[in-house]
Amino acid sequence: MFYWNFTEPNIMTKLTALPLLSTAAQLARPEAAYAKCSSEDAALTVMTDLRRQRAITISPDETIEFAEKLMIAAGVRLLLVIGRDDLLAGVITYRDLHGTGALTAAARERVAHNALTVAQVMTPAAQIETTSLAALRHTQVRDVVELLRQHGRQHALVTEADGNGRVTVRGIFSLTQIGHQLGVAIDSAGRAQSFAEIEHLIAGE
Repeated sequence: MFYWNFTEPNIMTKLTALPLLSTAAQLARPEAAYAKCSSEDAALTVMTDLRRQRAITISPDETIEFAEKLMIAAGVRLLLVIGRDDLLAGVITYRDLHGTGALTAAARERVAHNALTVAQVMTPAAQIETTSLAALRHTQVRDVVELLRQHGRQHALVTEADGNGRVTVRGIFSLTQIGHQLGVAIDSAGRAQSFAEIEHLIAGE
């Protein structure tokens, strides 16, 4: 016989039969609890730390139709593409799914747009621009926004190297998330005016 302690430390309560679910119920989901911040806060305040939050990944062999469904289900606009060697093969964004690159690939491969694979549309790892965790130690949120603006990016990967030179993708910057934390409503399509909105808020502080 098993007893479970749900109340006081020294009081044992017997677990009775489980009642039937008597009403419609929904699943609990993790809260997107982004801490509010200012443009002068440390840059790491707005980084998604992959040691604390699991990355959303996809195989390069999946279709971009599946990639879009995964993005919607996970509430993200970027997926890390992991190859069979368990190493980063590339990244794919929502923009990639519907951009000219995807249309060109579909025409070149003579397949339907939604039949394209992630590998045919993604940005390969060797072409991904990153910043290092060490370089961010003494930077501010405003510096991250400026970096993304200069490169015309909605996302940036943060890498960390160990003493043996092995590189790990440690985090992700997302302009949309930065906007949420600064209190700016970002265009869901991630258009360029998002930078202007954030920069206007920063300038007004």
